[in-house]
Order: sequence, then C-alpha cells, then structure tokens
Amino acid sequence: MRVLISVGEASGDIHAAAVVRRLRALMPEAQIQGILGPALREQGCLALEHMESLNVMGVSEVLRSLSRIRHIKRLVVDHCKRHRPDVAVLVDFPGFHMHLGEALRRMGIPVIQYIAPKLWAWGAWRVRRLRRSQDRIASILPFEEQWFARHGLRAIYVGNPSAHACATGWTSDQLRQRVDAEHGQPVVALLPGSRPQELARHGDLLEEVAGFLQQRSARPRIIVPRAGGIDPEALSGLVARGACMLDRAEPGFSLRGVDAAVAVSGTATLELALWGVPAVLVYRTSPLTALLARRLLKVRHVGLANILMDDRGIMPELLQEACTVENVMRVLDGLLDASTGQADIQLRAFDRLRGRLGQRDPAIAVVDMIRELASA
Repeated sequence: MRVLISVGEASGDIHAAAVVRRLRALMPEAQIQGILGPALREQGCLALEHMESLNVMGVSEVLRSLSRIRHIKRLVVDHCKRHRPDVAVLVDFPGFHMHLGEALRRMGIPVIQYIAPKLWAWGAWRVRRLRRSQDRIASILPFEEQWFARHGLRAIYVGNPSAHACATGWTSDQLRQRVDAEHGQPVVALLPGSRPQELARHGDLLEEVAGFLQQRSARPRIIVPRAGGIDPEALSGLVARGACMLDRAEPGFSLRGVDAAVAVSGTATLELALWGVPAVLVYRTSPLTALLARRLLKVRHVGLANILMDDRGIMPELLQEACTVENVMRVLDGLLDASTGQADIQLRAFDRLRGRLGQRDPAIAVVDMIRELASA
C-alpha cells in the first residue's frame, strides 16, 4: 500500500505520526511519503517536502509565500502522477489541503481530510470546496458531525487526539520531580507556541512575565515546553530568566500538576484544559489579520477549549491590545491565589470538557478509513 500524508504544522505532524504507528503495526510494508514534519520523519516516512516550508501565519505572510506554496503543491501532484498513492491523508491545514485535495481527487486518488477545517468558525462559504477536496472527513470535535450534516457533508467523529494523548503521561508528582520543584513551590508553565512566528510575536511578553514571576515572594518554578518546530536557542531568553525548558517529545510528557499557565493560542490551550491546568490564553497577530478575524469569525472566542465549552470564556483570552504583561500578571495572580476561586471555576469546566471528548484513539478510525479507501 502507498499512502500520501501531508501536514502543515506541529500538532498535525504529531497526530499523523500516531496514525502511521498504528498503520505500520497492521501493515509493516506500507510505503508512506508526503509533506512531513519531524515526528513523521522520525517514523521513517519519505519526505517529498518538509512541513516547515509551509509554516507561515497571517494574511500578509501567506501572500508573500504564495509562490513557494504553489510550487510545493505542484511538486506533490507531479510526484503522485509518477508514483500514484492508493490513498491520501491530509491533516488539518485547510488553506493548502483543500487545493491539494481537489487536485488529487481529479486524478482519482481518494482523500481523507483528518481534522476538519473549522468552517463553523469562519468561511462557511468554503463548504463547496471541501466537498470537492475529500472523500472522508475524520472529525476530532463531536459537534462537527451535526454541523457538517446540516451543510450536506458527512463527518465522522473519530475521537480527539489531544484528549486521547492527555489521558496518560507524567503524574503531578513525576512532573514536579522532573523540574526539581521544591515541596509546596508553585509551578507555572509558559507555552510560546509551536511556530517560530508565534515565538517572535510573544517571546518578549513571556520573558517579561517570567521576570515578574521571579520577583514574587512565593517564587514559582517556571517551565517552558519546547515544540519540535522551535530551536532551543530561541528560548534562551526564558531560560536566562530561570525557566526550565522541557522537550515535548520526551516520553510521557505531560503538564498535569502545573498550578497555572500562560499559553499562546493553539492546540496547547486545549491540552492544558485536558490536563487540568488553569490557564490564560494570549495572542498577538498583525493588525490586518486581526481586523479580518474580527469581521469573519462566527464564534466569540478563539481558544478551542472555550469554544468546546459552549463558546464561553472559561479560560481568559488576552488578544491584541489586551495582551499586555500587566493583564497577564493580573490573571495569573488570580489563578495562583486559591482564595479567589478562579482556578476552581476552570477546573470544574475542564472536567466536563473531558467527558464530552472521551478518550478513544482517533488513529484507530483513521487507519480503518485508509484501509477501506485503499481497497475500494
């Protein structure tokens, strides 16, 4: 069996690697190639192109990179003409993958869209393009089945990869031991995102937060998880302010037991909720991207945990002008002070969220789809 896999960001790379591990357990001779991140490359897949070449954010950055993005699409399509895959799995990253999926399906190659585009948040007009670009939608959010059904598409909830992954890993005691936290010492995590552009926009903010935390009388242990797409040297400013850097690829990695966190918007905010970590979400983008988002978004919040909790602001969101050190410290202090009850409010909501998502392994259902379409 030949399988084409394409990913465009760190979280999709990790989720796709889980699918590859399960597929290889059942079909060791499967040939897997495509646009790959480090997790997929470690699985021994053949890279037609590296995911990092697609790793752009914001409207202006995408426009500047259009020529390169189109070249990568042509490279993949030309390869598939010469070495036709039995099935393609396109993971998240809809702006690129809906175009690629259309091209592959015109060649008669069946396409699975794993992690559906968030058309319910914005861009519902893209439903027609999504219909043309896939044969199966493997959804990771339970409410999407009903939303897509109303728009004439069938999506199957296969489980949530973050909910499955976060159900295991280090315990609170193991984490504290790993970062050398003293007995009774608060532990605070600062999560700078999985892309270099995110770190560039938020690095100074998080470094200032780390500096203020070090001045507190109850001096917390600060930890900074490093995603695969981030150069360790890029986090040196945080390390210089006393932060302990952890590699997210460490076996058993978990932030269970962290007392409070500051996280750049992304999959990490959902993971924090699933680990039971009270948190504040921060995000800065270009003025143009922010303006378009305010006009186009159909949901009140940007954090996935908040959206899944009935679009309520359980996890505070500090965006654009509100994303200041003073505001971050105000929220953090409230989360770390047990007398405010703010952390408990989040934790009760996170318990309900875990119940909604369940813990099933989505890789099982995705591999079943791959085998079904490849044999059709």
